[in-house]
Amino acid sequence: MPASPSTARAINDRLALRLLQQEGPLTAGQLKLLTGLSRPTVADLVERLAAAGLIDVVGESGEQRRGPNARLYGIVADQAHLAALDVRTEGVSVVVSDLLGRVLAEASVPIGGDTGTGPAVEQAVALVERAAKEAGVAELHTVGIGAPGLIDPASGELRDTTGLPEWHRRLVLALHERLPGTRIHVENETNLAALAEQRDGIARDRDTFVLLWLGHGTGAAVVLDGTLRRGASGGTGEIGFLPVPGTAGLPSAVDCEGGFHSLAGSAGVVRLAGEYGLAVPGEGAAGVVPGDRAVTVVRGDGAAGVVREAVAHGESRFLDALADRVAVGVASVVAVLDPGCVVLAGEVGQAGGADLAARVERRVRRMSPLPTEVRASALGGEAVLRGALLTARDRAQDELFAPR
Repeated sequence: MPASPSTARAINDRLALRLLQQEGPLTAGQLKLLTGLSRPTVADLVERLAAAGLIDVVGESGEQRRGPNARLYGIVADQAHLAALDVRTEGVSVVVSDLLGRVLAEASVPIGGDTGTGPAVEQAVALVERAAKEAGVAELHTVGIGAPGLIDPASGELRDTTGLPEWHRRLVLALHERLPGTRIHVENETNLAALAEQRDGIARDRDTFVLLWLGHGTGAAVVLDGTLRRGASGGTGEIGFLPVPGTAGLPSAVDCEGGFHSLAGSAGVVRLAGEYGLAVPGEGAAGVVPGDRAVTVVRGDGAAGVVREAVAHGESRFLDALADRVAVGVASVVAVLDPGCVVLAGEVGQAGGADLAARVERRVRRMSPLPTEVRASALGGEAVLRGALLTARDRAQDELFAPR
């Protein structure tokens, strides 16, 4: 059955808006070529979108013959403003942008482990309000939040996860209260990092891949055929609970100690570094590594700092041992999903970079008959924040570009 005229118009409008969002300002003639629509149809949709305040003339194309087709049309970027939050156990970072993703303000605040729930929530909410004010934004349309932990697929809210600060869950409620007209969406940080790598990072050429997060904790995000997979309970990728050899016991339903987390989480990496004589000073002092070379680790850098310095000093024995551990998790994922590509992300994955990725790939090739590339994240510490902003922008555009 052919689409009704109103449905066809809605489809054409959304197509034109997506092209303008992806390609930037376009002339009516360029829209005609990219959409395959007739000139009258393009003229009608341009008129409709302009009347709705979604697009406007932003310049001219430089063609010799001036006229309607020479006008450049672009999305009205300030029709909606967005914010993205990266919520960690030790603090919060925020960016505010327009509808096209141009950053207008950014800020961060540390939140110590001894900060009470109420004060921690207030610091985080005040940070968002302050960033919006700095950007000159009176009201935020959509806020995307990246946080550790499981997201309930039914409610879209953070589940009560053991080991995470209570202020994480309270923050979402507080933002709803303080920003009543704002749409707020929460997503697992590893999933957001994968979305960012897929759109803007190292996995742009892959429809199927797995992102392995190596940081304070461990996790994985699974993208199959271009779609992020969350699972029945939102727990796809909880690889920290994967039973593995080399640990003292087995994980439980409430504690991933004994699973892959014990091998590749930051605490396990620090213990491994100690076995190879790499000190991880707590106050930024110098430690001693094999060969009597001093390694300075920035305070709070922990596992990531020692991995970064090990790469810089060519400490192959430690890096090989770490790659052995990471390869256990990667090989397990490969055996089940055959993704063809695994991206190492998180603080430790970022610190290990291409060196650690190459070591892991060599081991996985020996362990699995399935060809798998192992790549280092291209976005590093920006991945979660960028993924949150992309998600906020997509949600806002879906609403604003909906059929009228």
